[in-house]
Amino acid sequence: MKVLVTRKIPNHFIEQLKEVAEVKMHDDTLKPMQRKALIEESRSADVVITMMSDKIDQDYMDQCENLKAIINLAVGFDNIDVKYADEKGIYVCNTPDVLTETTAELGFTLMLVTARRIIEAAELVQQGEWQGWEPYMMAGKDVYRKSVGIYGMGSIGTALAKRCHAFDMDIMYHTRSRHEDAERDYNAKHVTFEEILQANYVVCTAPLTSETEDMFDEKAFKQMKNDAIFINIGRGGHVVEQDLLEAIQTGEIAAAGLDVLRKEPIEAGHPFLNEKQIVILPHIGSATVETRDAMIQLCVDNAKKVLNGEKPLTSVKA
Repeated sequence: MKVLVTRKIPNHFIEQLKEVAEVKMHDDTLKPMQRKALIEESRSADVVITMMSDKIDQDYMDQCENLKAIINLAVGFDNIDVKYADEKGIYVCNTPDVLTETTAELGFTLMLVTARRIIEAAELVQQGEWQGWEPYMMAGKDVYRKSVGIYGMGSIGTALAKRCHAFDMDIMYHTRSRHEDAERDYNAKHVTFEEILQANYVVCTAPLTSETEDMFDEKAFKQMKNDAIFINIGRGGHVVEQDLLEAIQTGEIAAAGLDVLRKEPIEAGHPFLNEKQIVILPHIGSATVETRDAMIQLCVDNAKKVLNGEKPLTSVKA
């Protein structure tokens, strides 16, 4: 039995896999495998542990006939053609739950950092431009007791609502079905998509699907308040980036905090980098040592289950 790991991970996880299989690991923590190498190394693999940057489509699966499982080191799996994998009898697994609180914490941090202009203020000091105290120097916006509209009330959205509730925020959310626990525990209100756009803070936590792609476009930003702040910890594909740029430049909205982009990493010269009102993080939503360890361990546990002829712990369906 063979396992391919498409990005470098700590050796003690590899040693666990070696107990049940031969393991090949891409020896780079930063750069993804090139497409040709990914397919070539996957041809003889029974299990492949993938990253969001790996495109696992029909062409890939047709060339990798030995595959029993594709295990994504992420809660999302829009990089994988899950329907086709189902048709071919290949398990698709993700890492739900273990990253929920950490990602929600990052989302709430982005709200605070963007609202209080923390990046701008720190740069002012670092660049030696702080000349003294002024009444409105780097004045930002309150978060406490403001309204928040959450797009997507899954586990991460719910965890974010818990944090907003502690700040006595007026919580609205939009999702396909009501989340009665969030309504009971955090006084959240299930409303239309247009209604969440009226909040002081609009936060996207939804998974990326054909229905949710490009939801935040020119029309959506025009409906938001001029002093609103947009936060995205979902997927870059939720946002029409040119429309967001224009909304910032024309004052349609006040600011944005992004942990995800349509194309990652961001290219030098990207127009977002010229806008102080846009805070961009390098996709670190689940990036704590504890959470990344837990995510990788779940991938390993899923792989060992499949290799032993058992059902994985966290398989997903189309």
